[in-house]
Amino acid sequence: MAGASESMRQAVQAGRGLVKDVVDARSVEPMYEAFKQSETMRNLKRGVDRLLKAGGYTEPYPTEEQLLATLSIMALTLMLYYIFFGKRHQHKRAILANKLAEAERKVAELERQMDDLDSEDELFCDDDRPIRVWMDGAFDMMHYGHMNAFRQGRSLGNYLVVGINSDESIKECKGTAPVMNDQERCGAVKGCKWVDEIVPGAPYVMTPEYLNYVIKKYKIDYVVHGDDPCIVDGKDVYEDAKRRGIYRSIPRTEGVSTTDIVGRMLYLSRDHHEKGQHERPDLVSRERKRSNSMSSVTSEGSLNPDGTVSSGFFRPSRFLTTSRMLRIFSAGARDPPPGARVVYIDGAWDMFHMGHVKTLQRARELGDYLIVGVHGDKVVNERRGKNFPIMNLNERLLSVLGCRYASDVLIDAPWHITREMIASLRIDVVARGTVSDHPYDVIETSSAYKVPKEMKILETIKSESDLSVEAIVKRILTNEEVFANKVDKKMKAEGEYYAKRYGFEADADADADE
Repeated sequence: MAGASESMRQAVQAGRGLVKDVVDARSVEPMYEAFKQSETMRNLKRGVDRLLKAGGYTEPYPTEEQLLATLSIMALTLMLYYIFFGKRHQHKRAILANKLAEAERKVAELERQMDDLDSEDELFCDDDRPIRVWMDGAFDMMHYGHMNAFRQGRSLGNYLVVGINSDESIKECKGTAPVMNDQERCGAVKGCKWVDEIVPGAPYVMTPEYLNYVIKKYKIDYVVHGDDPCIVDGKDVYEDAKRRGIYRSIPRTEGVSTTDIVGRMLYLSRDHHEKGQHERPDLVSRERKRSNSMSSVTSEGSLNPDGTVSSGFFRPSRFLTTSRMLRIFSAGARDPPPGARVVYIDGAWDMFHMGHVKTLQRARELGDYLIVGVHGDKVVNERRGKNFPIMNLNERLLSVLGCRYASDVLIDAPWHITREMIASLRIDVVARGTVSDHPYDVIETSSAYKVPKEMKILETIKSESDLSVEAIVKRILTNEEVFANKVDKKMKAEGEYYAKRYGFEADADADADE
């Protein structure tokens, strides 16, 4: 133990010498003595003594001066280690951080490329001949479910031809004409970014003769349809395509259908929902449902001083939005290239239709890159009331993302366009159409476009169509009885489809909603 004490004394002397070499001893000595005689040092001394005694060591134990010298040497060692080795570790950490950031960028780029492949899935034969896919249908009140079907159909090849059933053939087979006419349905389908070519006037039932014509004229390799049955007069519409071995099926987009959307518009007209009563829709008499006038549907609701409208009943969507679906629909989105002229246009884009497609096409022609702002549900509902928007934000977002003219989408876009927003998005032109889905002239009286107007970057696009959500709702309500019966029948069929697919009771969801 005596040898250990001698070593400790030598260490103390060496430590004090080092400290004096680094710092002026005259400035350190008073602080050194004060700390040595402090209550903290006495407590430390007692603690060390108890520890050594418990360990079986005999006296003499280290003095206050020896302990202080040990602490000084430890602190000096740590300081020297940091000076000579710490920066080296920091440098290594910085290098690793840069490598990690680069790896994350590469992973993000690979994920983007995979999303693009999910979106396009282009396949080529040995001779690089395009694989041409045929899809047909009514595509009435086209929605993102149709767009997703086009995406899936095109993924089976690399060129998609879409046949659009004529008004006459639809009426002949279904008993009623479609809500949207030939021109409106063709315009909506043509605006989808996954559609390469459209064929207007396709018959509702694909006869062997028409199938031969399609295969020969459009060089079709596959005929594609959803996995739900398509039966007319007890016969499978695609029987001949299946017999030839060129038929392919794709899963339907669950949670959305034209029938569901029509149902939302019919519910919009029922004032017993708005009053909060809990009546079953199927028990409400047709007379009562008819008592809801079209004028009350499209213009009822008090206009608040700020231009908003009192809200009413809202029927939620059954569609389940996933990040994968959003990524797939966003595939192909890129930053605007250097020097690109960026155009911005906003709106609700509810019930995305041909009028919207035409407006976005004209807006895109004003520049090189089009950002489309989609207002949130709250913003739209405050200004339209009732249960508008008919489609929720995610549904409207997918519809806009599926349009070939949209370069990028601003989600839940603000009502007022600010200078900060214009600067952040590098907007050169703000565009707006002349036809609005809003029943009141709020846009002209509000300050929504005040800033771009002051900056002289506001451009007005003359709308090529007077089609609006209000007009579509009126068409539905004009034949409310017919559409209500169709909705009841189709909803039952859809319930049976899900019951068969998932093995649960077909009426469970319907009962929950009612």
